[in-house]
Amino acid sequence: MVLPRPLHRPSGFGPLSWLVLFLLLLSNLSIVPLQPIEVTLPYTAFIAQVNDGNVSNVRLAGDAITGAFVHPITWPPPTSPLQQQSTDVDKDKQLAGGQPPSTQNLNSFESPRPMTYSTFRTVFPSVVGDPSLMALLQSHHVTVNVEAVPTPWLGLLLTNGLPLLLIMGWFVWMGRQARRSQAGVFAFGRSGARRYAENRPKVTFADVAGEDEAKNDLAEVVDFLRYPAKYLEIGARIPRGVLLVGPPGTGKTLFGRAVAGEAGVPFFSISGSEFVEMFVGVGASRVRSLFVQAKAAEPAIVFIDELDAVGRRRGAGVGQINDEREQTLNQLLVEMDGFDERQQVIVLAATNRPDVLDPALLRPGRFDRQVTVPLPDRRGREGILRIHTRHLHLAADVDLERLARTAAGLSGADLANLCNEAALGAARHNRTEVTEADFDEAWDKILLGAERKTVLTARDRRVIAYHEGGHAVVAWLTPGADPVRKVTIVPHGRALGITEQLPVEERYNMSRADLLSRLDVMLAGRESEALVIGDTTTGAENDLVQATSLARRMVTRWGMGTMGPVAFISEDEQPFLGYRLSQGRDFSEATASRIDQEVEHLLAEREAVVRQLLTDARPRLNTLAETLLNEETIGGEELGRILGPRPV
Repeated sequence: MVLPRPLHRPSGFGPLSWLVLFLLLLSNLSIVPLQPIEVTLPYTAFIAQVNDGNVSNVRLAGDAITGAFVHPITWPPPTSPLQQQSTDVDKDKQLAGGQPPSTQNLNSFESPRPMTYSTFRTVFPSVVGDPSLMALLQSHHVTVNVEAVPTPWLGLLLTNGLPLLLIMGWFVWMGRQARRSQAGVFAFGRSGARRYAENRPKVTFADVAGEDEAKNDLAEVVDFLRYPAKYLEIGARIPRGVLLVGPPGTGKTLFGRAVAGEAGVPFFSISGSEFVEMFVGVGASRVRSLFVQAKAAEPAIVFIDELDAVGRRRGAGVGQINDEREQTLNQLLVEMDGFDERQQVIVLAATNRPDVLDPALLRPGRFDRQVTVPLPDRRGREGILRIHTRHLHLAADVDLERLARTAAGLSGADLANLCNEAALGAARHNRTEVTEADFDEAWDKILLGAERKTVLTARDRRVIAYHEGGHAVVAWLTPGADPVRKVTIVPHGRALGITEQLPVEERYNMSRADLLSRLDVMLAGRESEALVIGDTTTGAENDLVQATSLARRMVTRWGMGTMGPVAFISEDEQPFLGYRLSQGRDFSEATASRIDQEVEHLLAEREAVVRQLLTDARPRLNTLAETLLNEETIGGEELGRILGPRPV
């Protein structure tokens, strides 16, 4: 439910409002008299009073004439009896006609109440003039005082000054709003680095698990920043830069914050893409601004995330060059190489594409060290799981050690997502604790994808059952293949069916037999369709793509074909099109033809092996497919009952 936004209410009068109110009140007090102290006479009545000798003195100020009487007068003068009688007759005529007198008429019948005045005011007729006035005043011995016209400062302030003041205040307010909303427009060259203050909650090495080697390497950087004197006194030079290299999600940014937290120094964080703008020279200016801030706060750490956005190899384009990015990279190279020998500023950078970086960045004196942040091993995964589950209410059946053993190949970010998905699933099922079933459900959702309620025909379900059954049978009966954890024909994500394998132990070095067993499992689904259905379908597209890629790498990179121990440059080794087009290939067209034939021969050979294996295990394949059609999902224990023990 969207709540209505409350109406804006003013919080009260500000100082400017009180000032305006005071000035208006003062103006009204100066304009409105408190009591009638003088009478306003017509000019002719004033002349009559002068002729009667009843004016003692006058004061001339512009067109205004003020003065005092010799004897006070009553104004307006009382009406004569004849005039009063005429007024009464007019009233009687109007009332006799049956018409009530209007308000205007009644007012005209009533005269103002006479009052006695000793001073007067009148206005000199400047339009027609009166040249005889001064002679008349002198002849009746009237004292004449001439004064300059006073300047109405309050009126000028209210009529001219106040609007000008309000307009100036409005322009000042508009300028401040423009600077706030469009700060980037007026500050192109300023660095957008975010500084993390020392009083914020710190991230330390205790919050990072699974990367002990990288942690040990970065501990030296912390020691440099904590105790720089012992290194400088012995003549050592503090490293300029440390490059964190690793796959996405392994915690490179977290390591940067942990180094700053351990060292207790200012930490400036910025992304590489924030340097590059559409205007040439802006990125270089931002680099200069960033390093000026860091040098002013030394000892300090500058962390540049996604360094490859600004540090890509120069001159790698085809037909055009990004001048802005290259100028930014040049400025970064100059700043890193221009540090003072005793300056305590270290640049930490993170990237998952070190192969695209410019060689000038990686030389000693700039990024002196490269720290690899790989995917965590089993012990590292267990530590990561314990960190991300310490705030969760775990049930007694949750075994983090088993979960870490089965989560091979997952990064720290994947494991954090796994814990969060399990907690969300427990809350969705109205549980008070996160159980093992919640982790299994989260595992399937992350690895296999969300379950889809797709209605399949009976023929499609049968094809999928034999396709996945072929994968499972070959994986179960091949000694070098990873064991099968689950087989399902329920659509997940973009797949109509899935055979999930989990390694028993982590492998860092694969043999040719291990790779051949992987090829067999990839080709088994298509061969099972051809053997039982008598035809092949498009469902094996992804299997063929992966099998072809693996076979080509075996031939061209690892020398596992019949062409001998020769490695050939593969097409994905050079990421830049310009360099790949200019360098060409290191082998002839005849060798390329032999590579294609070798890949085809290897796949055809494994296809024959898989076909023979499935033919021999046809009864078990049929039983597994029928069970899948009935139950849709089969686990490892049920597979053991159907397929028998695995060969050693």
